[in-house]
Amino acid sequence: MNRQGLNVLADESLLRSFDPILPAGAQCLILGSMPGTASLDANQYYAHPRNGFWKIMQSLFGGNIDTYKQRLEILEDNKIALWDSLKHCHRPGSLDANIGKDSVTGNDFNSLFLQHSTIETIAFNGKAAEKWFRKLTLPNLTAPEKYNLVSLPSSSPAMAMLSVAEKTAQWRASLLPHYANPDPVADHKS
Repeated sequence: MNRQGLNVLADESLLRSFDPILPAGAQCLILGSMPGTASLDANQYYAHPRNGFWKIMQSLFGGNIDTYKQRLEILEDNKIALWDSLKHCHRPGSLDANIGKDSVTGNDFNSLFLQHSTIETIAFNGKAAEKWFRKLTLPNLTAPEKYNLVSLPSSSPAMAMLSVAEKTAQWRASLLPHYANPDPVADHKS
């Protein structure tokens, strides 16, 4: 088990993803691949201090990111759901490249989308999240044409070829066109 005894199945090396964050009326679902070690230990999405996810969210949508509660409020206020492509897998460490391809099971997206029919955009936080979703979920997804699929650069510090500012610019250009308000952070400036 990890330090808090959470999110590790009976097989000590088989990791389990978190439950989804699902604000009422969510319009966008951002998918990671599988939480990293720091996140699993903290039992929080994107807990690694160098992961740029929460800084990107703050830049795009405003709000405070000092506490996990404040971070989740940004998602709720902007109707953004959060989950992972994988339900469980073997992965030593935190790198997506170390995910054992024979150990993966995808999350149940058909059930999620039946219960949350307002989701129209699926955004992938990195190539691994997209790869696993396309391989494990898309072939069996009910009405896949309903969804806008958006590729985003990974917010992970392992994706060091881009700065957080460069990642933010790409997220802004790729993700925000799928919102009714094309500049949500403007609402927080007034």
